[in-house]
Amino acid sequence: MIRKIRKAAVIGSGIMGGGITALLAGAGVKVQLLDIVPFDLKDEEKKNAAARNRIVKAGLDAALASSPSLFFNKKDAGLISIGNLEDDIETLAECDWIIEVVVENLDIKRNLFTKIEKIRKPGSIVTSNTSGIPLKDICKGFPKEFKEHFMGTHFFNPVRYMHLLELIPGADTLPEILEFVAAFGEKNLGKGIVWAKDTPNFVGNRIGIQGIGAIMKAMVENDMTIPEVDAIFGPALGRPRTAIFKTVDLVGLDTVIHVCKNSYELCPDDEQREALVLPEFIDKMAQKNLFGNKTGAGFYKTELTSEWKKLRKVLNPSTMEYEDLVRPSFPCIDAAKKKATLKEKIHCVLKGDDKGAKFAWKMAANSFLYAANRVPEISDTIIEIDNSMKWGYNFEKGPFEIWDAYGVKEAVDRMETDGLDVPIHIKEMLEKGNTCFYKLENGINYFYDFASASYQKTPVSKNRVSIAAAKGNNKTVLENSSASLVDIGDDVFCIEFHTKMNALNEEIMDTIGEALDYVDKNGAGLVIGNEAGGMPGAFSAGADLSFVSKLCHDKKYAEIEAFLKKGHEGIQRAKYSAFPVVAAPYGLVLGGGCEICLSADKMVAHSELYMGLVEIGVGLLPAGGGTMNLWKKYITALPGKTAKDNDLAKFFVPAFMKVAMAAVSASAAQARGNGFLGLSDRIVFNRDNLIGEAKKEILKMVDDGYVPPSKQPLIVMGDAGQGMVNVEIFNMLNGKFMSDYDAFLARRIAYVMSGGQVKVGSAVDEDTILKLERDAFVDFCKEEKTIARIDHMLKTGKPLRN
Repeated sequence: MIRKIRKAAVIGSGIMGGGITALLAGAGVKVQLLDIVPFDLKDEEKKNAAARNRIVKAGLDAALASSPSLFFNKKDAGLISIGNLEDDIETLAECDWIIEVVVENLDIKRNLFTKIEKIRKPGSIVTSNTSGIPLKDICKGFPKEFKEHFMGTHFFNPVRYMHLLELIPGADTLPEILEFVAAFGEKNLGKGIVWAKDTPNFVGNRIGIQGIGAIMKAMVENDMTIPEVDAIFGPALGRPRTAIFKTVDLVGLDTVIHVCKNSYELCPDDEQREALVLPEFIDKMAQKNLFGNKTGAGFYKTELTSEWKKLRKVLNPSTMEYEDLVRPSFPCIDAAKKKATLKEKIHCVLKGDDKGAKFAWKMAANSFLYAANRVPEISDTIIEIDNSMKWGYNFEKGPFEIWDAYGVKEAVDRMETDGLDVPIHIKEMLEKGNTCFYKLENGINYFYDFASASYQKTPVSKNRVSIAAAKGNNKTVLENSSASLVDIGDDVFCIEFHTKMNALNEEIMDTIGEALDYVDKNGAGLVIGNEAGGMPGAFSAGADLSFVSKLCHDKKYAEIEAFLKKGHEGIQRAKYSAFPVVAAPYGLVLGGGCEICLSADKMVAHSELYMGLVEIGVGLLPAGGGTMNLWKKYITALPGKTAKDNDLAKFFVPAFMKVAMAAVSASAAQARGNGFLGLSDRIVFNRDNLIGEAKKEILKMVDDGYVPPSKQPLIVMGDAGQGMVNVEIFNMLNGKFMSDYDAFLARRIAYVMSGGQVKVGSAVDEDTILKLERDAFVDFCKEEKTIARIDHMLKTGKPLRN
C-alpha cells in the first residue's frame, strides 16, 4: 500500500496547533482544525455555528495574524476547514493523520483519544504532540490496531521556523508507520528528525530546560546579572543573540516553569534534578505576571520616553525593579568577536580567565556531564542530543560538538581537577585512545557510539548531498578565500561562496569564470549553493558594499564598470553554457545573490526564502542582469511564443515595482507570487536536502538531453513603460512612500528595464540592456546621496532614505 496524507486533522487551535496547521497547509495538505465549544455560550448562541466555533476561529485568525508569519502564504488558509469537537468530530473519519495538540492533562487527552478511536478510519495515523506525558499512559487500554498506528510527534515553536521534529515510538507502533511519518516529516514538512525515547520532555526540552535552570541558579550563586549571562551565552558560544533570558521572554516564562516542574516531578532519579527548582525571584516574577513578551514584560521590557524613544530595561533580580539596560562585556567575549571560526570563539570564552569565562566554563562543564549522562536514557546516541539542541534551540553546535571543539581530554582533565564526576563511559572512550566524539574520514562522518564502544557512520538522509563531506574527501578542485568549486559526484560540481554573508566580490566573479571553464571541460552541470549556518542563513546578501564604497570614494568609475562587465560576462556565460546550471537559494537572497539565481537555468529553492532586488535602498540598481532577467521571468510566464502589447503593459508595472520598492519575499511561495520563481522552479521544504535536490535536477536535465537556451532579443515596453511608471512615481511621491531621490533612481531603473529610448514592443538584445544597467550603476555611484546611502548601510545595517 502506498500511504498518502490527503487530509489531516489538528485538534487544538492554540499557538502550537495553529502552527502545525499552517505548516501542513503550506505543504499542500487539506486540514481540519478542531477545538472545543466555548463554555460560556449564552442560550441564544448555543445553536449558532459561528459562536460555537468562536475558539477555533480565534486560533486560526491568530495564526494568520502572527508575526513573523506562521504561513508561507496566506492563501494556504484556503486548505483549512474549522469546526468544533461536538458538531464536527465525525470529520475525523476522513483524515489520514490526526494530530492531538490539546492541554497537557492526561485525563483530557485520554478522553479525547477515546472519542477519536471510535471515529477514525482503520489505518489512519494518530499522534500526540505532548511534551511530557508518557505515551504509554495516554494509550493504555486502547485496542491493538489503534496503538499500532499511534506515536508521538513533538513539534517545536514556532513550528514553521524550528527545524526539529521529535518522533517518539509507542511500544506497539508498527515500523512502517514510524518510517512513513519520518519520511513525510523530513521531505514534505522539511523537518530534522530526532528519534526520542518515551521519557519526560523527550530530548530537546530535557537537555534545554536543565541548561536554562542550571544557568539561572548559578547566576544567583555567582552574583552575575541577567545582561552579563546573556552576553556570554550568545553568538560567542554559537547560540542565538537571544541567549538565555531573551529566549525565555520569547518562549514565555510560564512555559519554562511548567516544563521544569514536569521534569522535576517525573525524573526523581535525575542527578541534576535540583537545577529544575528555579530561583526564588522566578516565583516572584510569576506572581507579578512577568512572563515575557506575551505579557509585555519579563526579564526585559521596553518603555517609551516622553520623546517617543524606545528605552530598554532589564530586571534586577535582587530588587525586582527594572533598570536601564547597560550592555556588558568581558575580555573573553571581546577576544571572541575578533575570531573567524566558532571553534576559536569557544576557546576564547571557555579557556579565558576573567569572571565571564570562568562562569561560561562552569556551565559548559555542567552541560557536558548532563548530556553524557542522558545516553542511553533519553536517546541511543549523542547525535539525537546534539541535533535537538541545534534544530530545536538554534544552537550552532550541540553539547558534544562543543566538547569536541574544546578538546575532550583537556576538558575531562579540567573537570576532574575541579572535582567533578566524569561518567565512566567517557573515561573508557579516552582510555581506548578515542579523543573525539565526531570525526571525518575519507569524506564520511563518524560518531562515537557508547553502546558498541566504537565509531559508527553518522546516519545521513538518502536525499542529502553534503558539500562539507565532499571537501573532506578531497573533492575540492578550485579554492580561494571567497569561493570553492567542489565535485559532488556524478560529474556534477558545486560552486560555494564563503565570504561574510556570502557577499559577492571580485574574487567570486573571477571564480565563477574559472568554475565555468572547469565544468565545461570536466563536468555535466553546475550547482550554485552553499551550506552556511544560521537561521535563516544567507545564500548571498548581495554585492560587497565595502568594495563598492571604496571605489565610489576613490572615484574609480572605470574599475566599477569593469567589475560590472566581468559580472555580466559570467552571468551570461552561465545562462548560455553548454551544460545546465541550477541555483539552490535559501534564506537571504538579496541584490546580486538574487541576480545570480535569476540567471540560472532553474532554481531549487528552500521554502524559507527572503529574496529581492534591494539595490535602490543603497542608491543603486540591480546591475547583474537583475532588471533584465526579472522582466524575462515575467514575460516567459505569458502563454504563447510572443507577447502582445497589452500583455506587456499588465506585467511591466508589477515587475518594475518589485525593484523600485525593494520588495523582499517572506517565503519561497511569496517569491513565486512576486515573479522571482517561475513555474519550472522547485520549492524544497528541507534545507538539508537542497544541494541534493539541485543535483537531481542537473542529472535529470542531462538525461533529458540538455540544450542551452538560444539567445533571443527581449520584447520591451520602451517609452510607454516609462510613461506608465511616471504615473506610479507621481502617486508614490504624493503619498510620501518615496523620497525625491528614490524617484530619481526609480525613473532611471524604469528606463533600463524598459529597454531604453525605444518604442513599445521593440526587440532589444540583452547586451544592450546590460550596457544600460552598467551605465546607470556608474552614474549612480557618482551621486553624493548614493554614497551616503551605501556608507549608512555599512555603518548601521539599515537603509537611509535621503
